[in-house]
Amino acid sequence: MFRDVPMLAAILLLSLGTGPYARRPEVGTAGHGFTIASLACGAVTVKLGNTELVRIGLGTNRLGDTPEHVAFVRETVPAGINFVDTAHLYVGGESERVIGEALHPVPEGCVVATKGGYHSGEGRPDVLRGQIEESLRRLRTDTIALYYLHRVDPQTPLEQSLEVIASYRERGVIRHVGISEVDVDQIERARQVVPIAAVQNRYNLADREHDDVIDVCEREGIAFVPFFPLRGNGDTATKLKWLLQRSPVVLPIPGTLSIEHVRENLAAL
Repeated sequence: MFRDVPMLAAILLLSLGTGPYARRPEVGTAGHGFTIASLACGAVTVKLGNTELVRIGLGTNRLGDTPEHVAFVRETVPAGINFVDTAHLYVGGESERVIGEALHPVPEGCVVATKGGYHSGEGRPDVLRGQIEESLRRLRTDTIALYYLHRVDPQTPLEQSLEVIASYRERGVIRHVGISEVDVDQIERARQVVPIAAVQNRYNLADREHDDVIDVCEREGIAFVPFFPLRGNGDTATKLKWLLQRSPVVLPIPGTLSIEHVRENLAAL
């Protein structure tokens, strides 16, 4: 495992395309809405339903409600981004509002993912329903392509929170369901309630606590979306390439407010 060897050796293995985290060339099929396809150039894409997702997305936890940020989000799609990640709580709701203004209606082939239920007590059914409804209004949409339970609520059983999200999925208001900052046992519990299409956990070159979660996601065909993907030593391209090599189900979402940085991130593919 790379975590057991010096950084330089890990980067050397990555650049040679060898070692346990080398890019996997095979084609796999996910059981919960995601499929993994190998392109002729060796780049791997992740497919959510009928949408092929570029394996570099956009994190938006600093996106404020300004004309400049609306323009920025609009620029990211033609630049190559088709997976935008937000949450009910980001910048007090401004992130969702900006995305709703910039991308309404959401371009074909683009996925906007959001999350709810971050704070303690917010996993209660009444609170979670309210947040889902508010996210729909802010995003100016009738359907959310991917909705995560943002955190497991210590005051509410995981199953109870997910039953609310599952009810929206059954009605077609939410297409795919994800969970965030969870362990392997919680993933298995969640899958007993609703098909899980994505897991979003903290993971990067410096923090590999969730290696076992990635392994389960790869085995089960669940997308793994690491947040804080650029933490650790090394340049941005090296850190992103390392994540992309870690597993074909990994889809990093580096946050930025710069279209130049978006293009630099995409160049790591």
